[in-house]
Amino acid sequence: MKRIGILSDTHGHWDENLEEFFGNCDELWHAGDIGNIETAVAIKNFKPLRAVYGNIDDFEVRADYPEVLRFFCEEVDVLMTHIGGYPNRYESKMLKLIKEKPPKLLICGHSHILKVIFDKKHELLHINPGAAGKSGFHTLRTAVRLTIDGTNMKGLEILEIPRY
Repeated sequence: MKRIGILSDTHGHWDENLEEFFGNCDELWHAGDIGNIETAVAIKNFKPLRAVYGNIDDFEVRADYPEVLRFFCEEVDVLMTHIGGYPNRYESKMLKLIKEKPPKLLICGHSHILKVIFDKKHELLHINPGAAGKSGFHTLRTAVRLTIDGTNMKGLEILEIPRY
C-alpha cells in the first residue's frame, strides 16, 4: 500500500502548506510546470519524486524529467504527462498511447483546473490536480493525495488553499 501525493503547476512555488498536506505520503508525483530545478530539488529532498516537465520548464528541468512517464505503482499502470487533455478530448499523442494500451490512472496538469474523472470508454481514472503554485488565473491552489493498494485506488483527498 502506498500513499501518493499528486501536484502540478507549482511554477517555482513550494511551501509549508504543501509539505503539511503531503507529510504522510510515500512519494510525490508532479505533472509538470515545476518552474525550475530548485523547486524540483526541494520537492525531491522532501519526498521521493516522479515528475514530467511542462511547457514552462527550462532545459535543466527537461534534462532531468521526461515529457511522458509510464510506470507501475503497486499493480496500477500509471501514465503521466503535462498536456494530456480530458476524457473525450485527449491530446492526440496521449490518445494514441491510451488506445494502444490504456493505463488505469492518467495524470495530467496544464489547465490549472482540478478535475477527477472516471473515463468509462477507456476504463481509467483521470486526475488533473489543478495548480499548486501561485502563478496563473486560478483562485485556489489545489493538490490531491490518494492511496494505492494493489489494484485499488481509494481515499482520494483534495487540498484547497486560497491564493493570495
